[in-house]
Amino acid sequence: MRKTHASVNVVGALMEDPLGRHWGYELGKRARVRSGVLYPMLHRMLDEGLLEDGWEEPSEIGDQRPARRYYRLTGQGEVAFRQILRDARHDPRFVPLPGGAT
Repeated sequence: MRKTHASVNVVGALMEDPLGRHWGYELGKRARVRSGVLYPMLHRMLDEGLLEDGWEEPSEIGDQRPARRYYRLTGQGEVAFRQILRDARHDPRFVPLPGGAT
């Protein structure tokens, strides 16, 4: 994965809750990345096996709104993202990292 400000911000936002489900809209807001950048990046992460995705169960939402797609880190993704954040800490282009990600 190529390290850019956008990718490091997205990785940092994902790593704020490495075991959780992440919704695209909320992830974009936390990472401060536009959807036109975020979604292609998420699809690459899916293709590389760093993320898995799924859809909310209808029982979770009722008839209130359409189901949302979520993204969750794989074990491989968590390891890779921790390394990306470690490397970014030593790269002056990315200091300080958003959200205090570790």
